[in-house]
Amino acid sequence: MRAAPRSMAILAMSCALAICPAQAAPSGLASIALPIEQAAYELTANQFVWQDSGTGEAVSIVVSLSTQRAFVYRGSTMIAATTISSGKGAKGTPVGTYPILQKNEAHRSNLYNDAPMPFMQRLTWDGIAIHAGRNPGFPILHGCIRVPAGFAKRLFGVTALGTTVIVTDDFEGGAIPDEPLVDAETAKANAGQLASLDR
Repeated sequence: MRAAPRSMAILAMSCALAICPAQAAPSGLASIALPIEQAAYELTANQFVWQDSGTGEAVSIVVSLSTQRAFVYRGSTMIAATTISSGKGAKGTPVGTYPILQKNEAHRSNLYNDAPMPFMQRLTWDGIAIHAGRNPGFPILHGCIRVPAGFAKRLFGVTALGTTVIVTDDFEGGAIPDEPLVDAETAKANAGQLASLDR
């Protein structure tokens, strides 16, 4: 059955005006004609948005456990957002401020049966990392933060050892939050972890 040309034109115009829901390319990159801060909340599981101008400002990452989203900033400008799947229950993802300690494009888990962890970026030496993996958009894992593969690859390309990752349960997006005050014990642990990068 042939679609009426007028109906097709209306549909095309609606999509151009961003009335259409987010559509994902095979890589998971969503095509949404909205400001990135709004687009972040139109995403469904395994989708992400990325609008990086590539300026030289430092990159930082905010992971929101409450919304199961991660947000990437250059300076104070949001450049990307994705759905995540964090840990849950006794193996939940711990909140805190972490430096990226290690990066490995083809890492395999030494805790969970040699499971692949592509584009792994380690946050703690006891097993917490951001990496590509199954991403239904709700907590399912053993502490790690899983993101869509396409997002993981892009993120891997813009971060460096020492890049700040804030994991929080009370951030809902928008302007980058102030880095939380770190208690003395956490500050000492972070300093020790950063020092270990120089060994």
